[in-house]
Amino acid sequence: MPSKSSWANGKLRLTPIVTILIAWLIAGTLDILAAIIMYSFVRQNGPPIQLLHSIASGAFGKKAFSGGAATAMYRLAFHYLVALSFTITYFLGIRFIPFLHRQKVIAGLLYGIVVWLVMILIVLRIVFPTMAPLQPQGIITGMLILMVCIGLPISLVTNKYYAVKFAGA
Repeated sequence: MPSKSSWANGKLRLTPIVTILIAWLIAGTLDILAAIIMYSFVRQNGPPIQLLHSIASGAFGKKAFSGGAATAMYRLAFHYLVALSFTITYFLGIRFIPFLHRQKVIAGLLYGIVVWLVMILIVLRIVFPTMAPLQPQGIITGMLILMVCIGLPISLVTNKYYAVKFAGA
């Protein structure tokens, strides 16, 4: 695999950093768009900024709702930071877990479930200690979103980078 990125011949050569950035931005963007669509349009709970304020309230308390765009941007930045951590974890893990590159679609979907479990059992419990019990529809919806919007794109992009490396495996 080439050691640096290049737009030569109209193709970007993937480096570890470029691969992580592409996977991170795709997954993070798909996930936040899915959350906005579900919150604002399907469930009609309010405008997208209200969703970001609601989530930011875990860190900022009730003042998050009066924080305006700045508070919403903190939440968005935190969202992308979490997505980056999951992207880097997968990128590093694929070297040690052959299944992740042998079954990239299944691995991506399963990774989405792992991400959902980490978010529900650890991250959200820390941010929202008095979180309401999960409902079956919310479990299924949340899990599917993370499978398709986080796990799958991270797996597919990461596997593009490692395709040459594992070609003989």
